[in-house]
Amino acid sequence: MPIDPYIVLLLGTVGLAALLPASGVGADVASGASTAAIAFLFFLYGARLSTREALDGLKHWRLHGTVLICTFVVFPLLGLAARGLVPALLTQPLYQGLLFLTLVPSTIQSSIAFTSIARGNVPAAICAGSFSSLVGILLTPLLAAVLLGNGGGGFSADSLVKIVLQLLAPFLAGQLLRPWISGFVTRHKKILGFVDRGSILLVVYTAFSEGMTRGIWYQVSAVRLAALLAVEAVLLAVMLLLTWYGARALGFGREDRIAIQFAGSKKSLASGLPMAGVLFGAHASLAVLPLMLFHQMQLMVCAVIAKRRARDPQETPDPAGESAAHAVQGQPQHRALR
Repeated sequence: MPIDPYIVLLLGTVGLAALLPASGVGADVASGASTAAIAFLFFLYGARLSTREALDGLKHWRLHGTVLICTFVVFPLLGLAARGLVPALLTQPLYQGLLFLTLVPSTIQSSIAFTSIARGNVPAAICAGSFSSLVGILLTPLLAAVLLGNGGGGFSADSLVKIVLQLLAPFLAGQLLRPWISGFVTRHKKILGFVDRGSILLVVYTAFSEGMTRGIWYQVSAVRLAALLAVEAVLLAVMLLLTWYGARALGFGREDRIAIQFAGSKKSLASGLPMAGVLFGAHASLAVLPLMLFHQMQLMVCAVIAKRRARDPQETPDPAGESAAHAVQGQPQHRALR
């Protein structure tokens, strides 16, 4: 099973924050740098994401609508249902983090990779992930405002201003400047990728440092963490089953079902961590913990599923799903941006 090297770096950053948390002037500097890093991250997201390619997904509304419903409707409903586990299994802060996990958009890169390994509809996975990310820029903060409210670890009306200034404004600026800077972003993709990941590490360090200085981590026990892992395992299993058998019930062919399963059952760490830093403030360390654990879990489980799907015999498309499959398969394959 794959261990994401970036998760190792994130855990190392958490360990550094536990041993050497930023405090005093250092905390102010780290907070300012984290704010700038989040804004720069979303500027890059806007510069990379082709709005035209993402909106092309509207032409294949049936498949992409299914992925969006899984990501922004079914996932949050399951998150709300988990409220019944408080306080028996989860503490309120861990539940808030779990609920936030269900609100973030789908991932792009791993969905494409696993769809390709499983011999699924790769163009559909590319478009579904891109469209989910584009919608999530607006929808995730709105869902957080409605479902988390003031109980979301400090989420308030002031957070809406932060969302606009730190997330939406930089993203829109990147979109507006994309015609002039997309070539530069493409040529320096590898270097900017390191900037992306370094910025997220800074956000994590700042959040966990603040959590350490405020004593938030003393609220979490090993038993609670084990319970959180068990709840997330059930959540992932339910979504994998729903996306696969639900897509079959809707008449999608095998290749489309694979794209729906991998794009509709995942959550983006790259998008979720910066958003949590804006939405949760001092409580971001506990808010991002469920997302970090779920990210690694989904990679490990989906890697196994993708390899097994690759050994499946080719399926003869049925008349009910053939037209939808042909519509999406006829879409030109775009290069993954993230």
